[in-house]
Amino acid sequence: MLRRHSALLAAVVLLPLLTATRAGAAAPGPHPDVTAPAPPAAACAYTPAVPADNYKGIPDFDPVKAARPFSATLRTRQGAITFKALTDKAPCTTNSFRFLAEKRYFNGSHCHRLTTARLYVLQCGDPTGTGSGGPGYSFPDENLTGATYPAGTVAMANAGPNTNGSQFFFVWKDTKLSPAYTPFGRVTAGLDVLQKIAAGGEDDQNGPGDGYPTLPVDIKRVQIKKG
Repeated sequence: MLRRHSALLAAVVLLPLLTATRAGAAAPGPHPDVTAPAPPAAACAYTPAVPADNYKGIPDFDPVKAARPFSATLRTRQGAITFKALTDKAPCTTNSFRFLAEKRYFNGSHCHRLTTARLYVLQCGDPTGTGSGGPGYSFPDENLTGATYPAGTVAMANAGPNTNGSQFFFVWKDTKLSPAYTPFGRVTAGLDVLQKIAAGGEDDQNGPGDGYPTLPVDIKRVQIKKG
């Protein structure tokens, strides 16, 4: 799965081979070809959790505010990537992402994991760059019923059901995953940037086709635009 690392990937298991990203990362989950039943949906609640890296507090959840549409643009060294947040389908997740972005949580971080074999994702959102970092809270899964992961999907990495934090991934090529990772955005610009990063390759440090991106993907800032 797309988990967060822990010694191997204490939070992620992507094929039986992508058991972890680097010492504690979050990655896509078990065998991507196996469809696991989605856990029951839970009400939005942000629960204190460890680790608390670059701690910015815990967001509040107002369903009216959380439903307001927005787009997010990640300004990276390799180019800009913009996605439309699925506030109608994953309001708890998108509210958390907006909270962290507006608190500049992601600024200065980098995407620490790229997979190029069977799973085609770029994983980001960990301020420690190790795959084991988190924002100091967790929250429930959403939008899993019938979830698929075509190119352009933005979804949460996790360490198991209802363990979402700050780590997320972009799908740069159609990918088969069990519906266990909350889809919360769709790329509207910058898919070519993701494909350029993927074409640059990775270092296989987690196994063949799974490692640190060769082209550095530093996130300078994340801009939130209403509507």
